[in-house]
Amino acid sequence: MRVAIAGAGAVGRSIAGELLENGHDVLLIDKNPNSISVERVPMAEWLLADACEITSLDEAALQRCQVVIAATGDDKVNLVVSLLAKTEYGVPRVVARVNNPKNEWLFNESWGVDVAVSTPRLMSALVEEAVSVGDLVRLMRFSQGNANLVELTLAADTELVGTRVGDVAWPVDTALVTIIREGRVLVPGKDDTLEGGDELLFVAAQEREEELEDLLSAVSGAQ
Repeated sequence: MRVAIAGAGAVGRSIAGELLENGHDVLLIDKNPNSISVERVPMAEWLLADACEITSLDEAALQRCQVVIAATGDDKVNLVVSLLAKTEYGVPRVVARVNNPKNEWLFNESWGVDVAVSTPRLMSALVEEAVSVGDLVRLMRFSQGNANLVELTLAADTELVGTRVGDVAWPVDTALVTIIREGRVLVPGKDDTLEGGDELLFVAAQEREEELEDLLSAVSGAQ
């Protein structure tokens, strides 16, 4: 898979390194000469250019990319890059970094964004996740379909403990995608049984989050 990353700062370089380790082709784009540090990510392609300019994106051959990641520290730049990638080059998957949570509402399909990643929101969500059991925590928002990645740690006294995944009447427009149990990542099957302390990750429509939290938090024996 070919991936272009706009922004070769610490965030962009870190993403590039991970993708390269997983066997992908990566192009890093930045207009700041001081950010062009080929020795830090030597396996990547590098382009000194303004990712907000059509001529630069033509040079980057963005139409050959399956994914574009707008990872600069400027939300305006990330929005412009996302819009151009989607509308001018038809990139199938556009991921954008949100630096200021107040701007998060802009990062949607109208601006060409498929997935918006808010670093401040993610960090605060991870803090919440670390200290809360039985509360639904929103980790990430997907622009397409108005869906979110949410997490809940199942308390030991809830009704669903001991229940088979296939026997749970999950809300519509929700999908249990992962169970994290004692450091192991499990792909849930219908015969798997839920246990207290399980971290459950769902992709869920935003309007179903409250219903999902009520289901997962129902206490056994409560009237």
